[in-house]
Amino acid sequence: MGAVLGVCSVASWIPCLCSGASCLLCRCCPNSKNSTVTRLIYAFLLLLSTLVACIMLAPGMEMQLKKVPGFCDKLVHCEELVGYRAVYRVSFAMAVFFFLFSLIMIQVKSSKDPRASVHNGFWFFKIAAIVGIMVGAFYIPEGPFTTALFAIGTCGAFCFILIQLVLLVDFAHSWNESWVERMEEGNSKCWYAALLTCTGLFYTLSFIAVVLFYVFYTKPDACTENKFFISFNMLVCIAVSITSVLPKVQEHQPRSGLLQSSIITLYTMYLTWSAMSNEPERICNPSLLNIISQIAAPTSIPANVTAIVPPVVPTPGPQKLQWWDAQSIVGLTVFVLCLLYSSIRSSNNSQVSKLTLSTSDSVILDDTTGTGSDVEDGEIRRVPDNEKDGVQYSYAFFHFMLFLASLYIMMTLTNWYSPDAEFKTLTSKWPAVWVKISSSWVCLLLYLWTLMAPLVLPNRDFN
Repeated sequence: MGAVLGVCSVASWIPCLCSGASCLLCRCCPNSKNSTVTRLIYAFLLLLSTLVACIMLAPGMEMQLKKVPGFCDKLVHCEELVGYRAVYRVSFAMAVFFFLFSLIMIQVKSSKDPRASVHNGFWFFKIAAIVGIMVGAFYIPEGPFTTALFAIGTCGAFCFILIQLVLLVDFAHSWNESWVERMEEGNSKCWYAALLTCTGLFYTLSFIAVVLFYVFYTKPDACTENKFFISFNMLVCIAVSITSVLPKVQEHQPRSGLLQSSIITLYTMYLTWSAMSNEPERICNPSLLNIISQIAAPTSIPANVTAIVPPVVPTPGPQKLQWWDAQSIVGLTVFVLCLLYSSIRSSNNSQVSKLTLSTSDSVILDDTTGTGSDVEDGEIRRVPDNEKDGVQYSYAFFHFMLFLASLYIMMTLTNWYSPDAEFKTLTSKWPAVWVKISSSWVCLLLYLWTLMAPLVLPNRDFN
């Protein structure tokens, strides 16, 4: 509980980053526009809550959480599960906060709307509200609460995975356009080699991933589902990559290329691995320690000795729960990068503006307007408001995206913990497998649609 209450003290400096009444005592606001600074602060709040959720899973924290009245009632494996329940409460608080703001900010058109000042200011009160919701969430009776939140979290995490794809596609398009422009400006061989190297690197990593999947996540007479997942996703990735360089597609969609396809392929391999990591069958879902043991075992036998190395069999019985496995760490890394990218990326980019439902892409103030460069010593420097004539992004959708991100964090940190599962398969359930693998298929379909849409609907503008 002390970690939750510590949020307020750690984030007490946040109000000084914002314009408005809360910035009256601030003398060093950054030279950034209001639309960007506000998104970064909200992203920081979500990252801070993620840190608090991680603290709930730290060793020794379960002894403190058990002191919360009613938190361990009728719970057989309290010490193992109390951390997961705490993560559910922390993430629930953030999800409620962002969902309420999503409803409040519907149809905000400019910063002149009174609701815009609530969105861009009053940080002390918003932080206090988050802390209050978090503390109150710890006293919610268990009952059906965790089961219902698991179902909502599963759907929300699925949707956020799709949003991650859109952000990754936009990043790949921007990356490709930037390097192609530099190729045309001069030193084309150097930039072409760099583009080819990155593309080849991503495809090489994807190929290595497929090989490792077949070696460690399949067996000759078992793991049929894994064989299908790996083979099907690999074939679809190859088909999508070929489609991206077809002459007809290049004619209608010149932004398409192998760099984007290589990034999507690598992301699909990550989703495939993440899905297989949640399978209940331990023989088809070896832990990272078992995989390392299998790799290292043959090297320990002298060359002149013939021996049969027995296969590494997972230890039967319940295993100690932990969130810091490899796929969870990778998932958190991808989440952080996408969150920061969505906050920093300017809304005049076509893909980001479509994602955030921006209604005023053309309203971009000059960078030199109100940046505070002419502020004299001793005067208060404020963040300039670039949304007086129209918002740069949809406030409602931005908060809804953070609502989905909160649910994604909840599911990732708890390894898609299922409240109704047996203890030995608590974080390994088929629903989580199918949610993740189906998200990889939807991701591939969405990317394929971005390639084929200009051909199917030639009269619409997809630039």
